[in-house]
Amino acid sequence: MLGMIPIFLKIKNKDNVINASLSFASGVMLSVSLFSLFPESLSLLSEKYNNKGIFVVVLLFVIIGLFLASFIDKVFKRIDNKLYKLGIINSLALMLHNIPEGILTFSTTTVNVGLGITLALSILFHNIPEGISISVPIYYSTKSKFKAFIYTFISGFSEILGAVITYIFLYKYITNSFIGVILSLTVGIMSYISIYELLPTAFGYKNKKVTILFFIIGFIFMLFFK
Repeated sequence: MLGMIPIFLKIKNKDNVINASLSFASGVMLSVSLFSLFPESLSLLSEKYNNKGIFVVVLLFVIIGLFLASFIDKVFKRIDNKLYKLGIINSLALMLHNIPEGILTFSTTTVNVGLGITLALSILFHNIPEGISISVPIYYSTKSKFKAFIYTFISGFSEILGAVITYIFLYKYITNSFIGVILSLTVGIMSYISIYELLPTAFGYKNKKVTILFFIIGFIFMLFFK
């Protein structure tokens, strides 16, 4: 929900806010995908597959994730307002991303509280830019803080939903391989959003230097919280 902060700032040039926010979120998502989720999925699948098998499985589900994100994009293609469509797609995709994060955090904490806290803090920091990627497009396309709040809240709440589902139903059945596959799918989904949605939309605004600068800042920022 902290990702909603930019929509409350009084800045005259809204284009710069949108540009910087989307670019930053794009850098964060790509960085998280490449340097956090991808290596973690390889590690979790290492117990079941050999070295060659791990890469085949991970790449397969990354590709499936890319196609899934592309499908979601096409489903909402009829929405004329590009920013609004972007906010909805980000919200749905990040829900898919946050549910396994909730599962992973809950499962980890039950085994090792210290590691669970570290994981939760890491997720906290990278969820803030994800909140930006939802709230900023929704707000500036609808002028409604309430709608921005609802979409951002639903996406964030799915993290808790993942933990609750695990506690009630899945705790005894969750395996490292299952989490590894989910993370691989997430890599594909988030990479698609970063490269084919957020970044092109940001480049659609006039100030290309702002786009490049905040993309780099977002990319480097998440290297400290992977």
